[in-house]
Amino acid sequence: MDSPFSGLSSRQFGKLIIALRSEGADPVRKGRPWSLPLEDRVLLVAAYWRTNLTLRQLAPLFGVSKSVADRIIDHLGPSLALQQRKRFRKDTVLIVDGTLPPTRDHSVAEESKNYRYSTNHQVVIDADTRLVVAVGRPLPGNRNDCKAWGLSGAKAAVGRATVIADGGYRGTGLVIPHRREKGQAELPAWKEEDNTSHRKVRARVEHAFARMKTWKILRDCRLKGDGVHHAMLGIARLHNLTLAG
Repeated sequence: MDSPFSGLSSRQFGKLIIALRSEGADPVRKGRPWSLPLEDRVLLVAAYWRTNLTLRQLAPLFGVSKSVADRIIDHLGPSLALQQRKRFRKDTVLIVDGTLPPTRDHSVAEESKNYRYSTNHQVVIDADTRLVVAVGRPLPGNRNDCKAWGLSGAKAAVGRATVIADGGYRGTGLVIPHRREKGQAELPAWKEEDNTSHRKVRARVEHAFARMKTWKILRDCRLKGDGVHHAMLGIARLHNLTLAG
Protein backbone atom coordinates (compact mmCIF):
# COMPACT_ATOMS: atom_id res chain seq x y z
CA MET A 1 0.00 0.00 0.00
CA ASP A 2 2.97 2.34 0.51
CA SER A 3 4.00 2.68 -3.14
CA PRO A 4 0.93 4.53 -4.55
CA PHE A 5 1.17 7.19 -1.85
CA SER A 6 4.89 7.53 -1.14
CA GLY A 7 6.08 6.74 -4.68
CA LEU A 8 8.64 4.39 -3.13
CA SER A 9 9.13 0.66 -3.50
CA SER A 10 8.84 -1.46 -0.37
CA ARG A 11 12.65 -1.57 -0.15
CA GLN A 12 12.96 2.21 -0.48
CA PHE A 13 10.18 2.76 2.05
CA GLY A 14 11.97 0.47 4.50
CA LYS A 15 15.20 2.43 4.08
CA LEU A 16 13.31 5.67 4.71
CA ILE A 17 11.87 4.31 7.97
CA ILE A 18 15.34 3.18 9.12
CA ALA A 19 16.76 6.64 8.26
CA LEU A 20 13.96 8.43 10.12
CA ARG A 21 14.53 6.34 13.24
CA SER A 22 18.26 7.08 13.12
CA GLU A 23 17.43 10.80 12.80
CA GLY A 24 15.30 10.66 15.96
CA ALA A 25 11.88 10.90 14.30
CA ASP A 26 10.43 8.15 16.55
CA PRO A 27 11.59 8.94 20.10
CA VAL A 28 10.12 7.31 23.19
CA ARG A 29 7.35 9.65 24.32
CA LYS A 30 6.26 10.35 27.85
CA GLY A 31 2.58 9.75 28.43
CA ARG A 32 0.30 8.27 25.81
CA PRO A 33 2.16 6.67 22.85
CA TRP A 34 1.23 7.27 19.23
CA SER A 35 -1.79 5.23 18.18
CA LEU A 36 -0.01 4.27 14.94
CA PRO A 37 3.51 2.84 14.38
CA LEU A 38 6.04 5.03 12.58
CA GLU A 39 5.48 3.22 9.26
CA ASP A 40 1.77 4.04 9.29
CA ARG A 41 2.38 7.61 10.41
CA VAL A 42 4.77 8.18 7.50
CA LEU A 43 2.21 6.65 5.17
CA LEU A 44 -0.51 8.92 6.57
CA VAL A 45 1.60 12.02 5.91
CA ALA A 46 2.50 10.80 2.41
CA ALA A 47 -1.16 10.02 1.67
CA TYR A 48 -2.15 13.51 2.81
CA TRP A 49 0.44 15.15 0.57
CA ARG A 50 -0.32 12.85 -2.36
CA THR A 51 -4.14 13.03 -2.33
CA ASN A 52 -4.80 16.37 -0.59
CA LEU A 53 -7.84 14.79 1.09
CA THR A 54 -9.19 16.73 4.06
CA LEU A 55 -8.21 15.35 7.45
CA ARG A 56 -11.85 14.47 8.05
CA GLN A 57 -11.69 12.25 4.96
CA LEU A 58 -8.20 10.85 5.59
CA ALA A 59 -8.30 10.02 9.30
CA PRO A 60 -10.90 7.17 9.07
CA LEU A 61 -8.72 5.40 6.47
CA PHE A 62 -6.08 4.96 9.21
CA GLY A 63 -8.53 4.36 12.05
CA VAL A 64 -7.68 7.56 13.93
CA SER A 65 -9.46 10.79 14.74
CA LYS A 66 -9.09 14.01 12.78
CA SER A 67 -7.16 15.63 15.65
CA VAL A 68 -4.70 12.70 15.84
CA ALA A 69 -4.11 12.86 12.08
CA ASP A 70 -3.49 16.60 12.40
CA ARG A 71 -0.93 16.07 15.19
CA ILE A 72 0.85 13.36 13.19
CA ILE A 73 1.23 15.65 10.16
CA ASP A 74 2.44 18.56 12.30
CA HIS A 75 4.95 16.36 14.13
CA LEU A 76 6.26 14.16 11.32
CA GLY A 77 6.13 16.56 8.35
CA PRO A 78 9.29 18.46 9.42
CA SER A 79 11.11 15.14 10.08
CA LEU A 80 10.60 14.11 6.45
CA ALA A 81 12.29 17.28 5.20
CA LEU A 82 15.06 17.10 2.60
CA GLN A 83 18.56 17.25 4.06
CA GLN A 84 19.96 19.92 1.76
CA ARG A 85 23.42 19.37 0.35
CA LYS A 86 26.09 21.67 1.78
CA ARG A 87 29.11 20.91 -0.42
CA PHE A 88 29.47 20.52 -4.17
CA ARG A 89 32.27 19.35 -6.46
CA LYS A 90 34.01 22.10 -8.39
CA ASP A 91 32.56 20.83 -11.68
CA THR A 92 28.97 20.56 -10.36
CA VAL A 93 26.33 22.30 -12.48
CA LEU A 94 23.01 23.16 -10.83
CA ILE A 95 19.71 24.42 -12.22
CA VAL A 96 17.31 26.73 -10.39
CA ASP A 97 13.76 27.81 -11.05
CA GLY A 98 10.81 29.06 -9.06
CA THR A 99 7.46 27.33 -8.72
CA LEU A 100 4.20 28.78 -7.39
CA PRO A 101 2.12 26.31 -5.35
CA PRO A 102 -1.32 27.83 -4.66
CA THR A 103 -1.49 28.38 -0.88
CA ARG A 104 -4.64 29.23 1.09
CA ASP A 105 -2.84 30.82 4.04
CA HIS A 106 -2.82 34.46 2.90
CA SER A 107 -0.39 35.40 5.68
CA VAL A 108 2.40 33.68 3.70
CA ALA A 109 1.00 33.98 0.16
CA GLU A 110 0.20 36.73 -2.31
CA GLU A 111 -1.64 36.85 -5.62
CA SER A 112 0.83 35.89 -8.34
CA LYS A 113 1.02 35.64 -12.11
CA ASN A 114 -1.16 32.52 -12.01
CA TYR A 115 -3.92 34.76 -10.54
CA ARG A 116 -4.06 32.70 -7.34
CA TYR A 117 -2.63 33.26 -3.90
CA SER A 118 0.66 31.37 -4.08
CA THR A 119 4.06 31.03 -2.49
CA ASN A 120 7.28 31.25 -4.51
CA HIS A 121 9.61 28.30 -3.88
CA GLN A 122 13.11 28.38 -5.36
CA VAL A 123 14.09 24.79 -6.18
CA VAL A 124 17.66 23.82 -7.13
CA ILE A 125 18.51 20.50 -8.79
CA ASP A 126 21.74 18.82 -9.84
CA ALA A 127 21.93 18.97 -13.65
CA ASP A 128 23.51 15.50 -13.88
CA THR A 129 21.59 13.46 -11.30
CA ARG A 130 18.38 15.57 -11.43
CA LEU A 131 18.14 15.28 -7.66
CA VAL A 132 16.83 18.24 -5.66
CA VAL A 133 19.76 19.69 -3.68
CA ALA A 134 18.14 22.78 -2.13
CA VAL A 135 14.75 24.40 -1.63
CA GLY A 136 14.50 28.02 -0.53
CA ARG A 137 12.08 29.20 2.11
CA PRO A 138 8.72 30.18 0.59
CA LEU A 139 8.13 33.82 -0.25
CA PRO A 140 4.90 35.53 -1.31
CA GLY A 141 4.03 34.58 -4.87
CA ASN A 142 4.30 38.16 -6.17
CA ARG A 143 8.09 38.16 -5.62
CA ASN A 144 9.94 37.73 -8.89
CA ASP A 145 12.53 34.99 -9.19
CA CYS A 146 15.60 37.22 -9.30
CA LYS A 147 14.73 38.63 -5.85
CA ALA A 148 13.44 35.34 -4.44
CA TRP A 149 16.76 33.68 -5.39
CA GLY A 150 18.61 35.66 -2.72
CA LEU A 151 15.84 36.29 -0.18
CA SER A 152 14.76 32.65 0.08
CA GLY A 153 18.21 31.42 1.08
CA ALA A 154 18.61 29.32 -2.08
CA LYS A 155 21.59 31.41 -3.21
CA ALA A 156 23.39 30.94 0.10
CA ALA A 157 22.63 27.20 0.06
CA VAL A 158 24.56 26.54 -3.16
CA GLY A 159 27.59 28.70 -2.45
CA ARG A 160 29.86 29.19 -5.48
CA ALA A 161 28.54 26.34 -7.59
CA THR A 162 27.69 27.07 -11.24
CA VAL A 163 23.94 27.60 -11.56
CA ILE A 164 21.83 27.71 -14.74
CA ALA A 165 18.58 29.69 -14.79
CA ASP A 166 16.08 31.25 -17.20
CA GLY A 167 15.94 34.86 -18.32
CA GLY A 168 14.01 35.89 -15.21
CA TYR A 169 17.25 35.84 -13.21
CA ARG A 170 18.96 38.79 -14.90
CA GLY A 171 21.50 40.58 -12.73
CA THR A 172 22.00 37.63 -10.37
CA GLY A 173 25.25 36.35 -11.87
CA LEU A 174 23.66 33.04 -12.87
CA VAL A 175 24.10 31.47 -16.31
CA ILE A 176 21.09 32.68 -18.30
CA PRO A 177 20.26 32.72 -22.05
CA HIS A 178 21.78 35.30 -24.37
CA ARG A 179 19.49 38.25 -25.15
CA ARG A 180 19.40 40.57 -28.13
CA GLU A 181 20.93 43.96 -27.51
CA LYS A 182 18.99 47.13 -28.22
CA GLY A 183 18.64 47.54 -31.98
CA GLN A 184 19.90 44.02 -32.69
CA ALA A 185 17.61 42.15 -35.10
CA GLU A 186 18.83 38.66 -34.24
CA LEU A 187 21.45 36.85 -32.26
CA PRO A 188 24.66 35.50 -33.85
CA ALA A 189 24.49 31.82 -34.73
CA TRP A 190 26.82 30.78 -31.90
CA LYS A 191 24.60 32.48 -29.32
CA GLU A 192 21.51 30.78 -30.76
CA GLU A 193 23.30 27.45 -30.43
CA ASP A 194 24.20 28.28 -26.81
CA ASN A 195 20.57 29.14 -26.09
CA THR A 196 19.33 25.90 -27.62
CA SER A 197 21.73 23.90 -25.46
CA HIS A 198 20.76 25.99 -22.43
CA ARG A 199 17.04 25.29 -22.95
CA LYS A 200 17.59 21.55 -23.21
CA VAL A 201 19.53 21.42 -19.96
CA ARG A 202 17.28 23.83 -18.07
CA ALA A 203 14.20 21.77 -19.04
CA ARG A 204 15.33 19.20 -16.47
CA VAL A 205 14.11 21.38 -13.61
CA GLU A 206 10.71 21.65 -15.31
CA HIS A 207 10.59 17.85 -15.48
CA ALA A 208 11.36 17.76 -11.74
CA PHE A 209 8.46 20.14 -11.07
CA ALA A 210 6.14 17.97 -13.15
CA ARG A 211 7.02 14.92 -11.05
CA MET A 212 6.75 16.81 -7.76
CA LYS A 213 3.35 18.21 -8.66
CA THR A 214 1.86 14.73 -8.90
CA TRP A 215 1.61 15.39 -5.14
CA LYS A 216 -1.72 17.19 -5.13
CA ILE A 217 -0.97 19.31 -2.08
CA LEU A 218 1.30 21.41 -4.33
CA ARG A 219 -1.74 22.28 -6.45
CA ASP A 220 -3.84 23.62 -3.55
CA CYS A 221 -2.15 23.72 -0.15
CA ARG A 222 -4.45 24.13 2.86
CA LEU A 223 -1.63 23.94 5.43
CA LYS A 224 -0.88 27.05 7.47
CA GLY A 225 2.39 28.74 8.33
CA ASP A 226 5.41 26.55 7.65
CA GLY A 227 3.21 23.69 6.46
CA VAL A 228 3.72 24.43 2.77
CA HIS A 229 7.50 24.62 3.31
CA HIS A 230 7.58 21.29 5.15
CA ALA A 231 5.46 19.70 2.42
CA MET A 232 7.79 20.98 -0.32
CA LEU A 233 10.89 19.73 1.51
CA GLY A 234 9.30 16.36 2.29
CA ILE A 235 8.14 15.85 -1.28
CA ALA A 236 11.63 16.79 -2.52
CA ARG A 237 13.12 14.08 -0.27
CA LEU A 238 10.65 11.44 -1.50
CA HIS A 239 11.27 12.55 -5.10
CA ASN A 240 15.02 12.03 -4.58
CA LEU A 241 14.55 8.61 -3.04
CA THR A 242 12.41 7.57 -6.00
CA LEU A 243 15.04 8.74 -8.52
CA ALA A 244 17.91 7.19 -6.59
CA GLY A 245 16.29 3.74 -6.88
